[in-house]
Amino acid sequence: MDFALFSTLGLHFILKWLHLFFGILWIGHLYYFNMTQGSFMAQTDAPSKSQVQQKLLPIALWWFRWGAMWTFVTGLLMLHTASYTGFSIMGDWGVKILTGALFATLMWFNVWFVIWPAQKVVIKNAEDVAKGSAANPLAPAAAARALLVSRTNTLLSVPMLFFMAAAPHLPIEVDMSKAWMWWVFILFGVGAIQFNAIKGKLGPMTTVKGVVTCSFILTAIVYFAMELIV
Repeated sequence: MDFALFSTLGLHFILKWLHLFFGILWIGHLYYFNMTQGSFMAQTDAPSKSQVQQKLLPIALWWFRWGAMWTFVTGLLMLHTASYTGFSIMGDWGVKILTGALFATLMWFNVWFVIWPAQKVVIKNAEDVAKGSAANPLAPAAAARALLVSRTNTLLSVPMLFFMAAAPHLPIEVDMSKAWMWWVFILFGVGAIQFNAIKGKLGPMTTVKGVVTCSFILTAIVYFAMELIV
């Protein structure tokens, strides 16, 4: 008896299933930080904030960053096994899935190399202050940086999910002779967003409503740009 799961298609399915599982873990925590914990921290008192930073934040960030890591790893493996399903990186599917992957890769980078280092400063400061040490003057700037980059990841999350789902399901026809134009456009756009994340300001992303609205607007812009450019 042949078991579907123990085949090349089954391997791709397992990777996709794990990719979805870890993606839910990652993006669920991203939305928790931005939509739930952030609102709580803005309204609570200093002792409660300290407890969240010392006890809750390290646990949540562990699941957050490892969810991101394994989403990234399983995504790479899925791309490697995509040929088993009949999809090709060199066709319409490839342009759409790699667009989503571009957003996701930047988000993964931000988690591990910007948000996590900044939050370690915040956590250590809360622990030191609770022990009676002087506050780290760099902690407020680290917290602000983590917030801006976390908001940026929220901004990127909706177009990322859109193009991940669009790759096998939305029949956008791509003229591969014009694909280079698409990559110039999207890399410039993503680069500008990342530059703002590192050097810029929150702007309309200050509120949860603002960042969610911007995320859907960005999705629409990228979708229509793909239809028009390629």
